[in-house]
Amino acid sequence: MGLKEQRNCLSQRKIIVFLVSAFIPIALFRLCFTNPFSAIDDTSLQESAAHVVITSYSSSSQEEETQESYDRVKEENLCDYTQGKWVRDEIGPLYNGSTCGTIKDGQNCFRHGRPDSGYLYWKWKPNQCDIPRFDANRFLDLMKDKHLAFIGDSMARNQLESLICLLSTVSSPDLVYRNGEDNKFRKWRFESHNVTVSVYWSPFLVAGLEKSGNLDHNVLNLDRVDGRWGNDLERIDTVVVSVGHWFLHPAVYYEYGSVLGCHSCEASNCTEIGFYDVFRKAIRTTLKAVVGGRREVILTTFSPSHFEGRPWDSLGACNMTEPYEGKVLEGLDLDMRQIEMEEFTAAKAAAGEVRLAALDVTAMSVLRPDGHPGPYMYSFPFKNGVPQRVHNDCLHWCLPGPVDTWNEIMIEMLRRWKV
Repeated sequence: MGLKEQRNCLSQRKIIVFLVSAFIPIALFRLCFTNPFSAIDDTSLQESAAHVVITSYSSSSQEEETQESYDRVKEENLCDYTQGKWVRDEIGPLYNGSTCGTIKDGQNCFRHGRPDSGYLYWKWKPNQCDIPRFDANRFLDLMKDKHLAFIGDSMARNQLESLICLLSTVSSPDLVYRNGEDNKFRKWRFESHNVTVSVYWSPFLVAGLEKSGNLDHNVLNLDRVDGRWGNDLERIDTVVVSVGHWFLHPAVYYEYGSVLGCHSCEASNCTEIGFYDVFRKAIRTTLKAVVGGRREVILTTFSPSHFEGRPWDSLGACNMTEPYEGKVLEGLDLDMRQIEMEEFTAAKAAAGEVRLAALDVTAMSVLRPDGHPGPYMYSFPFKNGVPQRVHNDCLHWCLPGPVDTWNEIMIEMLRRWKV
């Protein structure tokens, strides 16, 4: 190589070294003082973080993927699961009417002879994410050494029995307490994780008397909660509240010892005030009592019925076999849910950083007229032919059925509190 070529090569190397030396500080400056993700909009980030793939439990790699999806960071936003649709699901439920022994007889549609099974093969698909399939082991891990209590009416019991069936797929519960007719007060223990799950019958949440043979109306005391669960509150770690339909019945209302008014009280000497404001007061009193400290509180919103103007003993009441498409909330369902959501929002704002969530199931549930027992609240109702009249349950949900989805969403709420 000649002298001229050597000088040219040396000059080129000096230029390269100079350029590299100048570039490195610039790159370090940009990395430290600028946001590399500033070009990605917040909406796309939220959708990406909320998306969780449904996985099975058949292989170690799938289990690791499920665990990873559950262990995302605390800042992850729960997707808006209230907006979506029911789609076909060929996998089907995790349990059935024969494998779970805690299903209330009137909701065991399969064993009572319901001939169609299509209602079992639907899953709720939010518009912007997926809801993971219920993981019983994960739920028990989240609730280890805890007491979870469902408080409310028969809809609280419906959700409770769904949860017990789902958990029973991996761990057998021990029924350690039972009291009251129709299993209104029960308590189970899952010894494998020291988890207690209980149900408290309290159809008004507040103190009162239910109508009986000597009393043709209910009596509610709106200023204090029902002591049957209120006295145990300090021993409960997680509360799930669910009520609504009992407020439609005739009742007289008291507040601080004085008569406030009544509902459907033609024979009483008090003012008719309806039940909407009373329902609001009961929810408000309850949330004030349960919210606070480290306790986790979930308010399950109003569960719609599907009698839809037909008599409860008419043939064809809630005889649908597929979900609705595009049905919107209206009337009672809309009003009751709105009251609950308003009280939930107010309680959360007043209490600040508390573990309070609304399990907003009203809109998704109104799309499932096929999910009720209907005439199969009784065993084989047409075994002796088709009668002119038949009792129908168009309020509660078959087990398994749509109510299982409520618990799939609930575990998502619980896991975000555990991070």
